[in-house]
Amino acid sequence: MEHKPYVPAETQLKDFNLKTVFLGVFLGAVFGSANAYLGLRVGLTISTAIPLAVVSVAILRLLTPLLGKPSILECNISQTAGSASSSLASGIIFTIPALFLWGYDAPLIQITLLAVCGGILGVLFMIPLRNFLIVKEHKNLPYPEGTASAEVLIVATGGGGASAANVFKGLGIGALYKGLISFLYLWPSEVEVKIPLLKKAVVGVSTTPALMGVGYILGRRIGAIMVGGGLISWVLVIPFIAWKFGHMEIWPNTLTYLQSKGLDPAITTIGELSPGQIWDGYIRIIGAGAVAAAGLITVAKSIPTMVNSFKIGVKELRSSAASLDAGRLRTERDLSIKYVILGVSLVILLVTFIPGIIGNDTDMLMRFFSALAIAFFAFCFVTVSSRIVGMIGVSSNPTSGMAIVTLLGTGLIFKLLGWTDLTGKITALTIGTIVCISASIAGDISQDLKTGFIIGATPRKQQISELLGAVGSAFFVCLAVYYLGKAYGFGSEELPAPQATLMKTVLDGVLDGNLRWDLVGIGAAFSVVIMLFKIPPLPFAVGVYLPLSSMTPVFIGGVLRHLVDKKANQGKEKADKGGDHGILLGSGLIAGEGLLGVVIAVIAVIISKTPKYLEVEYSPAWIGQMISAIIFCVLGWYLYRIAVRSRRSLG
Repeated sequence: MEHKPYVPAETQLKDFNLKTVFLGVFLGAVFGSANAYLGLRVGLTISTAIPLAVVSVAILRLLTPLLGKPSILECNISQTAGSASSSLASGIIFTIPALFLWGYDAPLIQITLLAVCGGILGVLFMIPLRNFLIVKEHKNLPYPEGTASAEVLIVATGGGGASAANVFKGLGIGALYKGLISFLYLWPSEVEVKIPLLKKAVVGVSTTPALMGVGYILGRRIGAIMVGGGLISWVLVIPFIAWKFGHMEIWPNTLTYLQSKGLDPAITTIGELSPGQIWDGYIRIIGAGAVAAAGLITVAKSIPTMVNSFKIGVKELRSSAASLDAGRLRTERDLSIKYVILGVSLVILLVTFIPGIIGNDTDMLMRFFSALAIAFFAFCFVTVSSRIVGMIGVSSNPTSGMAIVTLLGTGLIFKLLGWTDLTGKITALTIGTIVCISASIAGDISQDLKTGFIIGATPRKQQISELLGAVGSAFFVCLAVYYLGKAYGFGSEELPAPQATLMKTVLDGVLDGNLRWDLVGIGAAFSVVIMLFKIPPLPFAVGVYLPLSSMTPVFIGGVLRHLVDKKANQGKEKADKGGDHGILLGSGLIAGEGLLGVVIAVIAVIISKTPKYLEVEYSPAWIGQMISAIIFCVLGWYLYRIAVRSRRSLG
């Protein structure tokens, strides 16, 4: 059945203009800076697409007496321009602090140029893939944040067949829940259960509303595959390592890395490590290998898509923009492939011929090889990232894993060429920065284009907005990271920068010849074996790589969706037509937690520490975990009841 957008293609509404782009860049600078601090603190960033959709509608409505009533497409443009900043923040915090850990004081202008180059490449490389991933795969790739953003925009701007009350109920519940666990700390945000008879086997559940909401939107299958990967890590591999190698000394590089994360210096053997520390020191490397292999498999399978996109692009090159648009609906018009090729070429030329963007004191030959590596890895991982977020969402997009693969590949090439000194390390890491930002931005614009596809936006205007948002907010996000590093120091207790520390460890290992290739190979073997069983390797590899606690609530949300489908005797396709208030409530839960998460991050930046008020200490600890589990179950029951009631009304 052909998709019908909320705003028909023949309808002309206000969308791209100065006020929408300016608001998007401004909000992006605020949200992106706060997100950068959050990531440097805990190693995770939050997707701000949905919160930005809500905030954009609210601000544009407040400005109605001055600027006129906003359309849904104007709100979408502001959200698209603003959401680019979070992707920039992810790419920057996962890599840039490693430069300072090596003692290289990277200039602010260099960090900003790296962010701009990565942002531009990510948007441009995604454009030829839109028709396949967003349009043709509409029924197969849910893009959870993109779908949720569309639902929020439709109901917040006064339309849609479903009740807006459930979105705002979810928003309020999500924000309240987040405030109680991450601002007041009234109960723990994670429940852990130790598995009897298996040494150091732990199953964790992050009892947060947003992840349950993502799982409900996503469905059961992908969540089950991801949880399967996580269970193999936490219930099989970690206990096996503790049992088989517990008596062995911790490998020196791993010991240094774990000590930088706060490991007691008295701990020297693997058996003394906690399950979380074994995961951090060993499973993450295995997971990186799994993601690398799964990514390469996905890229190989995507070659027909790439070839088809290239053929379409060549045809476009032979035609003028006017003649192309004449045969297309407004909702089908992408930025011309001519501008895509021109923009990519310009970035590659800048990297090659302008010293100071890549590395430090690099010669022309090194910059040339760097430009080739950037073009290759960015193109590959933009394709992978765009498909990953279609399955599991932006928040679970393993861009740091993609950066590790880039560092592995680039590091091996540099080692063969003899570029193993500090200049080589800095150059390889800055290559990884651009690729990481490109992959992250590609995932973000994919979600935004999904939102636009559902509501009936013009893709070309969204793509231009994302480019302007990335370029416009890059300086402010980089400024925040730069001065946070100056104030507290990366790798400190205040700013641990865990991902960047891992990147430094990987690159040191490759160029110094002491990387744990055995662990990387084990992870790659997992992905190959899973593929042979006809299970999608990428979500499985993501499950191996990410903490199990972040996978379990997604699975729980997917199970709730399955139970609702079964109870109402309706398939997922029928529910997606707009009658499932569970999707609206889940969207609100994501938005509410995301909004308050950003508010807490902003407060943390202002007061220069994590805000903790009324922190309750439970003794014994299981009492707090029991309270957390009960409240999470009540939330799940409420989501289930709302969804079943609305499905029954569909008939």
